[in-house]
Amino acid sequence: MKLRHILPLFASMLAAHGQNATQAGRFVVEHPTLLNLGFEWPISGDANRNATVTVDFRAAGETAWRPALPLVRIGGERVYRDREHLDYTVPDGFAGSILNLKPGTAYECRFEMQDPDGVTGEARHTVRVKTRGEPMPYPAGRTLHVYPPDYKGDRLQPAFDSLLEAYYGAGLGDWSVVWERRAQPGDTIVLHAGLYKPDRTNYVDPMVTPFDGLMSLTLKGTPEKPITIKSAGDGEVILDGGGNHQLFDVMASAWHIFDGLTFRNTDVAILAGRKEEIGAVGLAVKNCRFEGVGFAVWTEYAGSSDFYIADNLILGRDDRFRLIGWTGPRWASAGPYGSHLLTSYYAIKVYGPGHVIARNAIAYFHDAIGISTYGTPEKDPERRASSIDIYGNDIHMSNDDFVETDGGVHNVRVFENRGVNAAQGGYSSQPVFGGPIYFYRNLLYHVPGGVAFKFSAKPAGLFVYHNTIIGEQTVGDPYSNAHWRNNLFLGRDTPGRGIMTWANATSAYSTDYNGYRPNAGVAAQFRWLAPTPGHTAYTPAKEAWRTFATLAEFRAATGQEAHGIEVDFNIFEKLAPPNPALRHAVYHAMDLDFRLKAGGKAVDAGQRIPTVNDGFTGQAPDLGALELGAPEPKYGPRWLTWQPFYR
Repeated sequence: MKLRHILPLFASMLAAHGQNATQAGRFVVEHPTLLNLGFEWPISGDANRNATVTVDFRAAGETAWRPALPLVRIGGERVYRDREHLDYTVPDGFAGSILNLKPGTAYECRFEMQDPDGVTGEARHTVRVKTRGEPMPYPAGRTLHVYPPDYKGDRLQPAFDSLLEAYYGAGLGDWSVVWERRAQPGDTIVLHAGLYKPDRTNYVDPMVTPFDGLMSLTLKGTPEKPITIKSAGDGEVILDGGGNHQLFDVMASAWHIFDGLTFRNTDVAILAGRKEEIGAVGLAVKNCRFEGVGFAVWTEYAGSSDFYIADNLILGRDDRFRLIGWTGPRWASAGPYGSHLLTSYYAIKVYGPGHVIARNAIAYFHDAIGISTYGTPEKDPERRASSIDIYGNDIHMSNDDFVETDGGVHNVRVFENRGVNAAQGGYSSQPVFGGPIYFYRNLLYHVPGGVAFKFSAKPAGLFVYHNTIIGEQTVGDPYSNAHWRNNLFLGRDTPGRGIMTWANATSAYSTDYNGYRPNAGVAAQFRWLAPTPGHTAYTPAKEAWRTFATLAEFRAATGQEAHGIEVDFNIFEKLAPPNPALRHAVYHAMDLDFRLKAGGKAVDAGQRIPTVNDGFTGQAPDLGALELGAPEPKYGPRWLTWQPFYR
């Protein structure tokens, strides 16, 4: 071969090698939460997608390193929904979490990027990151005492007649915005027992909220010296909105704690941010009660960060005696999409990095917990829905979904939640912009819509581990980079509905070590979509779908579920399925026992997953959310000793 022929060939070989080699970008440490750490690592190159990143970690002061989940290769996935003109391609990179750590603890975290085709740039990083602790009042700050208007006894000093007087030094009427004696970082405002109810029609309202009944809080605490508003502990403190639209506006605040208060009778109890306007930082709401509200805590602002919303009882205004959803007597046909009598929307809705939503008991909302759907994520990691934890929540009666991660970008962790009664779906990613989103050790019971995981609008980066699902998975909208391990899906014998659907839009997928109970009398139990090599399946033709009657047939045809098993309800100590004919029925968690029976098929049938099931008790991890012999999780507030959702 002549030289003039060899040189172009050699150049093309070098170019191909260069495209396959990986160029490491700037390593990003996301906002720590109490239990988890998240990381991002942008790259270029790696066209053949064979680069990897291994992760090890250890607590500061320890000598032995422990393996964590590897970072997830992301990039190239298309996330879109035509109706909203949403169309986003995930940038190339890696992302992932180190899971199940201890609060307030420093960790050394080690990352190594490898690629058989070569890595340029800094391929190794060791970082020291500390998990957060629970927000607490500053012990050396001032204590300011507030008493309700009708209080007649002795008062601890300094004493004030309203929260806004203690917070700003505000006066009455026009003088309500004269703020000459503002609270300082580290101050604790103590509210004594009684009713605090704005009279917005009163020009000299004692609560200092004429005309709108709104309390706007704009001061700035610090992480070390937050401004705390809490109950004195001498009886219930009731903040009653008097039917107003909004009770607290904290959009311009930083590092505030609300602790031990009751909010009621308002559309929005705490507004903490509006998209593209302003939002709060470091908001903590804990040990509180919300009753008869349309929203408990709400921010849509990308710069809102580091919320801690935990141990609250949150009760909405939706129907308590029947599961309405998108059908039923309170829905009416109006236009192409119908209409809905929306009395309570989300209990909690957030956007931005670093939020923790934990151990809340939530009932009677359209959706319980959600990330703002938001749209195309911003490029700045400080302004995206990443590093968010949603765990330990006890959710009852959602007319749509239990938990929505619908605007999540990277490292959203949804784990150890219990959801009973959701009309449409259980745990939603509609969509997710690259992930990973981790769903693990969640319980689901009675979702008549047949959507355990609402993976819609082409989400990407979905990791589903150790969930116990009493119901079907029927979503057919293709998604990318989804991986299923150690789950239980038990059908309710819903007529005409199979037990499981996998809708893979790309060649990055896997499913194994799961247990399934097929529905009786249904021929197409397992539906499978996966593209041919080198192609995608975002808009599949009907013939691209394949159906199988048994797990064995599915395994033989696809090579997936090599260790999957078929199970029945005898794997549980005592658990029966909901009746599929009673769509609007209401079930109660107190009547449900999700514990596995010793010796059952689901025991020791799982795969080891670093940091997810390290503490398993038998020969191997069990399938489902609850490990036999391990302590059961506490769902809902730690202070709540009675069952809030009763018959």
